[in-house]
Amino acid sequence: MGTHGLPEALAKSHPHLFSALPFYVSRRHIEQVARVVTAIELVTASPAYQSAVMSWAPEIANFDPGSPGGLLGLDFHLTPNGPRLIEINTNPGGVLLNALLGQAQRNCMPELTMAPTDAEHVEEAVLEAMLTEWHLQRGPAPLAFVAIVDEAPRQQYLYPEFVLFRDLLRRHGYRAEICGPEELVHKQNRLWLGERAVDYVYTRLTDFALQEPAHEALRAAYLAGEVMMSPHPRAHALYADKRNLSVLGDPDFLQDSGASQLSIDTLIAAVPATGLVTPENRESMWADRRHLFFKPAAGFGSKASYRGDKLTRRVWDEIARGNYVAQKIVAPSERHVNPGSDPLKVDIRCYAYRGEVLLYAARMYQGQTTNFRTPGGGFAPVLTERHTSALING
Repeated sequence: MGTHGLPEALAKSHPHLFSALPFYVSRRHIEQVARVVTAIELVTASPAYQSAVMSWAPEIANFDPGSPGGLLGLDFHLTPNGPRLIEINTNPGGVLLNALLGQAQRNCMPELTMAPTDAEHVEEAVLEAMLTEWHLQRGPAPLAFVAIVDEAPRQQYLYPEFVLFRDLLRRHGYRAEICGPEELVHKQNRLWLGERAVDYVYTRLTDFALQEPAHEALRAAYLAGEVMMSPHPRAHALYADKRNLSVLGDPDFLQDSGASQLSIDTLIAAVPATGLVTPENRESMWADRRHLFFKPAAGFGSKASYRGDKLTRRVWDEIARGNYVAQKIVAPSERHVNPGSDPLKVDIRCYAYRGEVLLYAARMYQGQTTNFRTPGGGFAPVLTERHTSALING
């Protein structure tokens, strides 16, 4: 990482970013995850689905800039009965870091296993997705300057990945800078960073509706069509709002929406029962809380998310006043390390764009949620059986 300008090795600054262990996933589970990705892309494109989820989306999501909104990160727990989709994210961290990990690891793979996607091509696929976003929103207009935007970016845990995105863009001839939203200025019908007009904002912000005062310049330029942004608020509303899982896993809704039987069967098998917390069902959900996981509708990074069996009455009252969903608990996979030590929990993240898988990665941890604080935990490569005819190319 020193070649990208970072002052110290990741092993020192981020000791729990990468696990020393790979995680093995059967080819059957890999293919099932890929089918879920395809089914979600088909269902989210339907007018019935979009009408349903836009009913609870913020007003800004009604503005359609014309592109899907960039990469998705689909998080799964693996069970004996197949993968279970826990959530969908529209600004998923880790894709370039895991591509780097995959490239570094290819020389020490066992003979009988291999990665299900080719890490060598992930950077190209990520760049192609970004450029596709640009052309869908801006047509043949030339792209010159990209701003990679997040709150206090140098303080973000995944700042090293921002550096990788910046350098990927620069290597292909584009100007790129990392900045905070307060550095952006809206003037002369453009968005500016210093003396440069910004063409493209790649946002890692978690204010998905751009409601905070510091994001006013970005919000105004975006809604005026004066800057291209990805991911954008509409993408979050269509894919990542946790309430959406309540319809993605509803067989009656899917049937009425005109989804194919294959998509219906795929999603019913993969999406755990998910419901909105309402005044009408509050008491029944409290009674059944030990089997439920509660998440804020616009949550991210497991913040303000709670296992029901850990809830206090005080926290429950806060949940009941907010926009929360309750999802049936699906235990994560486990990776055993040493005899006598507690196993690591494992989530599988699938990075995808427009229904196509780019990369699989695992996140290993202990505790309630993924946290990058577990010794021996962090991002880990996913390996599967060597079967070249079924490889998914990045």
